[in-house]
Amino acid sequence: MTAYALRPIGRVESLLTDRAAAPRQPDEGAPDAWLVFDERYAAALDGLAEGADVVLLTWLDRADRDTLTVHPRGDATRPLTGVFATRSPDRPNPIGLHTVRVLTVAGTRVHVRNLEAIDGTPILDVKPVLTPDR
Repeated sequence: MTAYALRPIGRVESLLTDRAAAPRQPDEGAPDAWLVFDERYAAALDGLAEGADVVLLTWLDRADRDTLTVHPRGDATRPLTGVFATRSPDRPNPIGLHTVRVLTVAGTRVHVRNLEAIDGTPILDVKPVLTPDR
């Protein structure tokens, strides 16, 4: 198989610092956070505006890449399930997928609502949520 190199374009700044204490999903108490982009990507932020919903792709750098099955939501009463059928952060390629709302854009810093990523999580990409008028 071919290997691919990914380059982080920034990192998450969040009050969340402990993976075990972080909410599993954004609607379970995820705080607002900042996306801090490397200066060389400043032009890529052009057009990103307050109120926009975006899909944020992160690299879950503290994930276990050897995990193939989990008890969904960490509930041992549920049967083991393949990680591709779950939202577990532990998986062969731990890419985080987050839909967030932009609150503020300040230079290369973007304030977003309800992000369950942990402080320091590398950012891989940002894409707009497409609506019927786009």
